[in-house]
Amino acid sequence: MTLPAWIAAIVLFLQLPIPLYWFVVHPAARFWRRYPRAVYVVGLACSWLPVTIALVAFHRRLFRPAWPSIPALAAGLVLIALEMWIFWRVHRDLGTARLVGKTEISGAGEIQRGGIYGAIRHPRYTGSFLAIVGACILGGTRLAWIAAGAWLVLMTAVIMLEGREMRARFGEAYADYRRQVGPFMPGKSRRRSRRN
Repeated sequence: MTLPAWIAAIVLFLQLPIPLYWFVVHPAARFWRRYPRAVYVVGLACSWLPVTIALVAFHRRLFRPAWPSIPALAAGLVLIALEMWIFWRVHRDLGTARLVGKTEISGAGEIQRGGIYGAIRHPRYTGSFLAIVGACILGGTRLAWIAAGAWLVLMTAVIMLEGREMRARFGEAYADYRRQVGPFMPGKSRRRSRRN
């Protein structure tokens, strides 16, 4: 495998399991509150393990054997670098515990409205999408794009599950946050409507 293919493989290894992990956490958040340590073992086993097996099994079909063109290489690396910056901002604003779902498991926490979350409601998922597109550009195969499409479908479902869980925990405060901050792009915030 070429260096760009290795970079793409690492990105896919880090990003593709994310919706699978949240499919373990969000639908059964109340259940996992009774077993807070077990959720991480089950979540990792149900997400990173199958993705790792699939990457190893299909690596020849996922990544082209030749280097991508210079424009494709540049575009892929820029998208991945942008995701790294977004991840750094998310980690800075949330911290590790919240990033891996500790507040969902504990049922505690608050809505993060500061930092990057003041501009984008789902910056982590936006960054993941950018990184996966970058990896697909570097990988350059139809199978990589099919995997990205499957990830997008799964992530859309996860976002809906997460929204349901956030509404259950925070009620009107989360509805207000949704009205003020767009989901994926900065600058799409809606002004708070004045109540009479």
